[in-house]
Amino acid sequence: MHLEGFIKKLSDRIKDLADRKHRAAWRTVKISRHPKRPQMLDYLNLVFDKFYELSGDRRTGDDKAIVCGLAAIESETCIVIGHQKGHDTKERIYRNFGMANPLGYHKAIRMMQLAEKFGFPVITFVDTPGAFPAIEAEEQNQGYAISSCILKMLSITVPTVAFVIGEGGSGGAIALASADRVYILQNATYSVISPEGCASILWKDAKMAPLAANALKLTARDLISLGVVDDIILEPIGGAQRNVHKVALDMRGRILSVIREYRSSSKEFDAEARENRYMSYGRDKIIGED
Repeated sequence: MHLEGFIKKLSDRIKDLADRKHRAAWRTVKISRHPKRPQMLDYLNLVFDKFYELSGDRRTGDDKAIVCGLAAIESETCIVIGHQKGHDTKERIYRNFGMANPLGYHKAIRMMQLAEKFGFPVITFVDTPGAFPAIEAEEQNQGYAISSCILKMLSITVPTVAFVIGEGGSGGAIALASADRVYILQNATYSVISPEGCASILWKDAKMAPLAANALKLTARDLISLGVVDDIILEPIGGAQRNVHKVALDMRGRILSVIREYRSSSKEFDAEARENRYMSYGRDKIIGED
């Protein structure tokens, strides 16, 4: 009986620790979706000295879920691209909750081409549940638009910096996060699918989302250990909304550091290292590979 009691106590302890871990991951998901969490447009005027928006994809129209433009930071000009979810109901509908259609990714590609032509660094802000999952988006070849954007970001011959500031969901996030340097805010998430979507597929129950959140390894700490992101930008207790100026100042410093490193190098920019980095993900997991 003594041994059985010890085993039960140990089992309960293990279960309690597992539950705590699941709750921690789910808590991060909820903070990343906080209605007052700063979004791309909240950071722009704090990170950069000036910003001038450029609209349209030169094909179909303009997708308001992705905001692009020219920005000045000290004496440098950058191209800025990012998702904007919206803060209130009216803006969220206008921005389509940060879920881009194909023309949004076409617009991003156009901005990257402009950056490459003039040698401007590209700075992206990632905050989306994922690309717009509607029939009309698929009819406009959503998958091709996303893959083309990823390919362009991997091959562009200027330095690129990505900040995951809220939700980094699926290919819609990867399209703007395939950068030389990827920074994630402490309470942001980055995953192949939302916890609710994962739970619905694996357990046929969206209520299992907290368990899925832990399994997806979507927190900043998980992503650092996996080598998916380069560094974590710390947030005040409770989230970035508690001191957006401090978080923005950290972002500004990292952007300037990358630009100075780029400008001080006498070598021609080589995008191959960036492409090799992303192509190497998961190679050591392939069965039979040395």
